[in-house]
Amino acid sequence: MRSVKLIAAAGAATLLTMSTAVLAADMPVPPPQYYAPPAPPEDFGGWYLRGDIGFSNQKVKNIAMGDNRNAALLSLQETTAFDTAGIYQVGVGYQFNSWLRGDITGQYRGNSNFKGTDRITFPAGGGVVGNGVNNYNATKSEWVVMANGYVDLGTWWCVTPFVGAGVGMARVNIANYTDNGSTNNNGAGFGTFPSYAGAPAASKWNFAWALHTGLAYKVNPAMTVELGYSYLNLGDGTTGPVSDYTGFTRGVPMQFKDITSHDLKLGVRWNLDSPPAYAPPPPLIRKG
Repeated sequence: MRSVKLIAAAGAATLLTMSTAVLAADMPVPPPQYYAPPAPPEDFGGWYLRGDIGFSNQKVKNIAMGDNRNAALLSLQETTAFDTAGIYQVGVGYQFNSWLRGDITGQYRGNSNFKGTDRITFPAGGGVVGNGVNNYNATKSEWVVMANGYVDLGTWWCVTPFVGAGVGMARVNIANYTDNGSTNNNGAGFGTFPSYAGAPAASKWNFAWALHTGLAYKVNPAMTVELGYSYLNLGDGTTGPVSDYTGFTRGVPMQFKDITSHDLKLGVRWNLDSPPAYAPPPPLIRKG
């Protein structure tokens, strides 16, 4: 009797085990779980260094003696011109987000030769009108320190157009000033005679401002090449006191009024905070 009960119990256990196995085989197995990789950081932001070279196309509104003696002239025809000069610039900046950045730059603008001509008529006394010609020569250079802000207007095929503006200070240096000319007091009995004047070098600090635009090309996350244009207002320049060929000093300088420049520059920006590369973690593997 006992053996019959043991056989019945063993059979029931076997049937229960087989039923559990069949039910387990019919249940779906959940898929392996994976960790979601963290979002990569944006490819902007952080400090950068910059370096630029270029050339200037400069103009001056007019040049005149500091005592405003041109006001006594009957007529004045003036032409002025600067030669092109080199521009050398370095700076440090910060990219705030994908569209806003700013930098501080220091710029040396090399010697530019100046040439100018005045054709004048003036009262010579006794109802006599005189006329004359003055031919000016000088050299000009500047140091410029400026704080700039830029707005990046979007990126297409790694190219980003931008606009910006800057304010700062410009140290304008005028040197090698000479004035060669001739004067004719028509009918006054003095005839035509040559004239000469010169002045020592002098420098002047001015408020300066600029407008910028251009295109930036991102070569890689650490380097961007930039082609830029700037309109720059440098303020006024001045010579030392003007003296004639006899050494007589008038005590007043020749002033260069409202110097402006159209600049074209090619530069490179080096990003000092390139984002690190992130690899996703391994998937979570289910056991059992």
